[in-house]
Amino acid sequence: MANPRTPDPALFIVAAFSRHEDAFGAAREAVERSYGPVALASEPFLFDQTAYYEPTMGAGLRKRLWAFHDLIAPDRLPESKHHTNALEASIAAAGTYPEPRPINLDPGYMVLGKFLLATTKDQAHRVYLRDGIFAEVTLHYHAGAFHPWPWTYADYRLPEVLAFLEGARTYYRGRLAAARGLADLAPRT
Repeated sequence: MANPRTPDPALFIVAAFSRHEDAFGAAREAVERSYGPVALASEPFLFDQTAYYEPTMGAGLRKRLWAFHDLIAPDRLPESKHHTNALEASIAAAGTYPEPRPINLDPGYMVLGKFLLATTKDQAHRVYLRDGIFAEVTLHYHAGAFHPWPWTYADYRLPEVLAFLEGARTYYRGRLAAARGLADLAPRT
């Protein structure tokens, strides 16, 4: 019989999309106040793989990924989803933007073997965590690269997203090694 153990801390990642540059700035500042500084930020990329969000967010959406310096306990994912939902609502309530939902924030985390996202929507491939929040393993790491599942959203299949997450994984290996005081997880050259 195996004994339960505390999992390694995870690399906290937030995916943000909007058509308003200043909404990105406001959201990033708010998330950094709660989770510490962003260590890695992707270049913005066109989020046009679906029209699902256009009625509430408008057209011409762009997406960014932020990986944070401070590692988190994986069981913080439900609270982070509730927190980012509240940040979205706060930015919308300010009335600065013409759309009812000017920004979308999707928190998730990475560990060495996977990247996952929090969601409020249940599906067959999602696991209930607590407080109305589910987790979806969006990508799995195998043979030196991240790979999608059949349910992985199209934007997480993009080469630029996979490249960013590969870089984030290298960064995470180094942070994890430092947290453990081990050299065997240091980034490989």
